[in-house]
Amino acid sequence: MDPLTSAAASGIRARIESLDMLANNIANASSPGFKADREFFGMYVSAEASDSPDGTTPTVLPVIEHQWTDFGQGSITPTGNPLDLALNGKGFFVASGPSGSIFTRDGSFQISKQGQLETLDRYPIQGVDGKPIQLDNTRAITIGPDGMVRQDGQDISQIAVVNFQDQASLSKQGDNYFRSDVSTPLPAANAAIEQGKLEAGNSQPAESAVRIVTIMRQFESLQKAMAIGNAMDRQVVQEVAKATS
Repeated sequence: MDPLTSAAASGIRARIESLDMLANNIANASSPGFKADREFFGMYVSAEASDSPDGTTPTVLPVIEHQWTDFGQGSITPTGNPLDLALNGKGFFVASGPSGSIFTRDGSFQISKQGQLETLDRYPIQGVDGKPIQLDNTRAITIGPDGMVRQDGQDISQIAVVNFQDQASLSKQGDNYFRSDVSTPLPAANAAIEQGKLEAGNSQPAESAVRIVTIMRQFESLQKAMAIGNAMDRQVVQEVAKATS
């Protein structure tokens, strides 16, 4: 494959990955606590580039080097539901997932039939002691900015809120959960819980829509480049055939 066609094909593949990512951002724009993904573009240079003979060009292709998650704060909206909790500041709630602790900014909680505070996906929320938070769903619940849960004026438990020195170590588990296998969570220093509110996703649908239009235009240009490359290849084959006939 000639360099023009190779570069165009690589560029198209990178744009398809971008479209998938942007579509997911738009689909989850209304999900509480959702954190948008973004991409970092780079250029792939073939391994043999350093040994390329004089007068030759090494393979250089556009690729998405990696995707990264934007952990920026989303807007906080009142809901009036005492089991809706928003985190204002850097940090995560801790839930007990199927294979260990998982972390989320989605504070849409409920009380299970067993009386435990849990996510809508039925993952128990952990207190600072690492245990589930046991509540009486017949009594009013108040939750302070520090995560202290009270019923009838009595302290029941304190919701754990943690953060990571390197948030880049977090990987997405589904759309609204994260896990980390290389970094130890620490108590969040500057995060406050706001009861009766939810943090909106930080994805901006209008921005994503504009980027999709831009990527589609790039896609069309790259398709034209591939067509030109294919036409050039055909011409070369025809010229060689004429010369050898």
